[in-house]
Amino acid sequence: MAENPITITARGEIEIVALNRPARLNAMNEPLIAALLEYFTQLRDRPEVRVVILRAEGRAFCAGLDLAGWPRDPDAGPVHQVWHTQRMIASVMQAMRRCPQPVIAAAQGPACGGGFSLLLASDVRYAAPDLRMNAAYIKIGLGGCDMGASYFLPRLVGASVAAEYLLTGKFMTAEKALACGLVSEVVPAEELLDTALKLAGEMLLTSPMGLRLTKDALNLNIDAGSMEHAFALEDRQQVMLSGTADTVEARNAFFEKRPPVWGDR
Repeated sequence: MAENPITITARGEIEIVALNRPARLNAMNEPLIAALLEYFTQLRDRPEVRVVILRAEGRAFCAGLDLAGWPRDPDAGPVHQVWHTQRMIASVMQAMRRCPQPVIAAAQGPACGGGFSLLLASDVRYAAPDLRMNAAYIKIGLGGCDMGASYFLPRLVGASVAAEYLLTGKFMTAEKALACGLVSEVVPAEELLDTALKLAGEMLLTSPMGLRLTKDALNLNIDAGSMEHAFALEDRQQVMLSGTADTVEARNAFFEKRPPVWGDR
């Protein structure tokens, strides 16, 4: 029976997506990438899912590219073959950023190459003490900048730390990741999922549209052309949200000293 490369578990408005190739350290083969791409792309049309938790089965988060997991097209040249693999994996990171749901990653063990980029493309990261991340590409004769690492990492940890790791391919430990703000917390491996679920539960206390537009503003304003651009986007979002029924409900709930009941309208 063919393996199911990912598993999806629903917890109400939260979905838990797990990489499910533990025997191969969750290395990226074509079926795994195809499944992740389909899942994160379709999230744009699934507003009933409000938060996603990304995790992995086994002792590793993701060991990077599975070199034996991409069937060769006999009619394609080597450049075309590599381009297909590159674009397919990169599209997963782009779909993660474009989906309106916050993505909380909970990771343990090695997260190499594309596995590192899956974490970088997430919105929040929690680490087990044994998490070790690297942009492995430069170790095999390629450039250190791949799968969005040169975009995400400097914005998350600053140019100097990013250069240190992208120019060497050395591993970043969970302790170092915590010190430079790449992960929010380091927790025992057995507590990773519960920690992520707790944060997801806090996110569910917010209005659905407010949560979606907050991720949207964070994505857009990290590349804002100026302070004025950032303020203009925030102003427009707040005006939009102030006209929703959920804002009226939030105000009423505040005065009535009760939790709001969101209608996403």
